[in-house]
Amino acid sequence: MSYSIAGKTAIITGAANGVGLAIAHHFVGQGARVVLADRDEAKLKAEVAKMSGSDEHAIFFAGDLRERLTLANLISATVDAFDKVDILVNATRQCAPSDPLDDQSDAVEQSLQQNLLASLKLSQLVAKRMLGQAEGDGGAGASGRHAIGSIINLSSIAARRSQPELMAYSIASAALDQMTRAMAVALAGRRIRVNGVALGSVMSANLKEKIGANEDYRDLIVQQTPMRRISAASEAAEAVQFLASDAAAFMTGQIITIDGGRTLMDPVSVPAH
Repeated sequence: MSYSIAGKTAIITGAANGVGLAIAHHFVGQGARVVLADRDEAKLKAEVAKMSGSDEHAIFFAGDLRERLTLANLISATVDAFDKVDILVNATRQCAPSDPLDDQSDAVEQSLQQNLLASLKLSQLVAKRMLGQAEGDGGAGASGRHAIGSIINLSSIAARRSQPELMAYSIASAALDQMTRAMAVALAGRRIRVNGVALGSVMSANLKEKIGANEDYRDLIVQQTPMRRISAASEAAEAVQFLASDAAAFMTGQIITIDGGRTLMDPVSVPAH
């Protein structure tokens, strides 16, 4: 079974840096047509310019993806450029510290808005678009083994670990996992697959910044990871490609964990990003 995504059209959010950007580069390299979506227009423009064959295979869309109108415009821009949407990768992740006892903080609300609700709303709109495309094709893909669309949500192992200083992020990650399962069941009969990838410590922009500010931080993470290293963003990209491809045709509602064995360990004192 091939992992091919060549010729597919994918929207990837959080694509200005980190894991989202790595997925975008990987998808373009695999022959997919990609829309990189994020807030930072200058960064998106620069990254698209670096991509081989970007004139045909990649465009960028800058905007606040927490706004419903922005999401609608993102889908319109994708269809205008590539005619359809086959894959959605919700890779926007915001990991900020929070104090569980601070009753004046809105950290939980902000984390839910950024990490959950934006992904939920975009997934709903994209799913409707995928269903409309299938109807327009005379019901092609409405039966048989292959899906008419694939949605992949990037989550975190923080959803399953008790880290008070990351309470807001943990709550949003757990909610995103449950959203993945609920949407998977709701859309399974309509040939749209919904899966997730729960990441441990990946060399994202956020983690690079933390390691740069504290040289001991890398060693602390590595010590709590059985495979004794931090994941490269490209490893997450390869897992996402698998879930997006027909090789995962009978998979939906699953949360694949990429953490080097971190969740198999008891200590919970080291933050997961």
